[in-house]
Amino acid sequence: MALKTNSADGRTRSSIQIFIVVGLCCFFYILGAWQRSGFGKADNLAMEITKNTGDCNLIPSLNFETHHGGEIGTINDSESKPKVFKPCHPRYTDYTPCQDQKRAMTFPRENMIYRERHCPSEEGKLHCLIPAPKGYVTPFPWPKSRDYVPYANAPYKSLTVEKAIQNWVQYEGNVFRFPGGGTQFPQGADKYIDQLASVIPIANGTVRTALDTGCGVASWGAYLWSRNVIAMSFAPRDSHEAQVQFALERGVPAVIGVLGTIKMPYPSRAFDMAHCSRCLIPWGANDGMYLKEVDRVLRPGGYWVLSGPPINWKNNYKAWQRPREELRKEQRKIEEVAKLLCWDKKYEKGEMAIWQKRVNAEYCPGRRDDSKVTFCKNADPNDVWYKKMEGCITSYPDVSSRDEVAGGELKAFPDRLFAVPPRVASGSIPGVSVETYQEDNAKWKKHVNAYRKINKLIDSGRYRSIMDMNAGSGGFAAALESPKLWVMNVVPTIAEKSTLGVIYERGLIGIYHDWCEAFSTYPRTYDLIHANGVFSLYKDKCNVEDILLEMDRILRPEGAIIFRDEVDVLIQVRKIVGGMRWDTKMVDHEDGPLVPEKILVSVKQYWVGNSTSSQ
Repeated sequence: MALKTNSADGRTRSSIQIFIVVGLCCFFYILGAWQRSGFGKADNLAMEITKNTGDCNLIPSLNFETHHGGEIGTINDSESKPKVFKPCHPRYTDYTPCQDQKRAMTFPRENMIYRERHCPSEEGKLHCLIPAPKGYVTPFPWPKSRDYVPYANAPYKSLTVEKAIQNWVQYEGNVFRFPGGGTQFPQGADKYIDQLASVIPIANGTVRTALDTGCGVASWGAYLWSRNVIAMSFAPRDSHEAQVQFALERGVPAVIGVLGTIKMPYPSRAFDMAHCSRCLIPWGANDGMYLKEVDRVLRPGGYWVLSGPPINWKNNYKAWQRPREELRKEQRKIEEVAKLLCWDKKYEKGEMAIWQKRVNAEYCPGRRDDSKVTFCKNADPNDVWYKKMEGCITSYPDVSSRDEVAGGELKAFPDRLFAVPPRVASGSIPGVSVETYQEDNAKWKKHVNAYRKINKLIDSGRYRSIMDMNAGSGGFAAALESPKLWVMNVVPTIAEKSTLGVIYERGLIGIYHDWCEAFSTYPRTYDLIHANGVFSLYKDKCNVEDILLEMDRILRPEGAIIFRDEVDVLIQVRKIVGGMRWDTKMVDHEDGPLVPEKILVSVKQYWVGNSTSSQ
């Protein structure tokens, strides 16, 4: 049925909007039934629900193309049937394109180069749908998912044996249980965090963002979340089998990553706290290069925690089975680099040490004349994508007084969420003023309210892990803020404005990424993906099909996607996803059908791999 409209025919527009609302009701009734059914069911359930939704079957398919015939012309879908994408072979169930194990082994092991991102060539890309493992089920909602993961979703038991005495993970029937233990916190993550909180202001919102290097199964980050601290956790792919995968199945923010030769994909002065619990990173190596990289991303006044070797080496060298002198030199080197970085040691007890970065360079005048100090010459400390890590120190921003916090002082969370970030207030980001920032926040509150009307599940706890593929200043994530969910705010490397630092100053987390490549995560990581203007941004930059296949890879079965873009772009997207086992519906902008920007809502169908899958 083709519906036509013009500015003079208000009745037709009203009819269109009624159709939209009722149609969406039915669409998300079906979506809700799939997802409320608990663990994922097969396609026949969705078909049965569709048969029994009464008046839903009376709603015609909306053909939004004809609303904009003057702009894009009428599209006849029958003229070009969508390409059908076949399932990949089940051996690709856990495929991570840029951290593929076979490809990794062809690179040097020096400085963990082989564990870094190495993406396939165009010829090497898969053009099929990554299957879920047989028996895959919908994860538990947060906070239950912190402690329990269905065995079928990550069927790997080696950690239950290898880390049995350290209480990382236990296998119990058809689930894994995560008691909250770790190598350095055998009494549990909560007790360990209590020890940190005796030194670091965790409880009052001063510390909101944290970085966990070599995170294991990310229990530290999982338990911090209950204290309103959000941690970006990372570890190499399968250094221990499925560690990051377990973290993601628990619903904890994590990515595959390593400190090797490339800078971390985060902006300068991002984190209030950084942490290493027996993370096996050689902090004193390469002239302290890894500590200098942590210093780059650590906010002035922020804290660095080192737990495990070489701290307290005098009492532990035998247990660690390492020579006393080697450990002594390792700790001495760490202390020397920390001094050059203007970090003050605040605490050392047992196997834990805590340093605090000074608030500005005025507090460390001695290092200006130190021959061992080399300052980075790169004018932009946020220019990090595939950039080599350097053995230099990132300079503090200038201050006008001895007590001023370099880069600007932040309010405690949650006040900082909507306060004007220092990078905006100072005018340091071209094109982002206080006025445009506040307008952007108002816009995203409006958009998210519209999303809530479309999809009643947004605030239900069903969506724990959400991605915003083109996050801007983080307005979408800020409007969604809830203890039930977190948002990975992605700032594309080709974005016009480099706003990731603003996102962190709001108390949110995110990462730089180029969507012409695969994301550094396992399949089935995200419950909901938001794609605002992504395909307009990447027009003529790379293949739309590749981006959509990557979105399919990282989205969970029965997960949802919200596209917001120009109507002609969304028509192209909808044609492609027509062959990808997604159910879609195009809807108007909340301001009405005359706005050229539209919304495409999609749900990924439930299906699993089998031995007859292709490739």
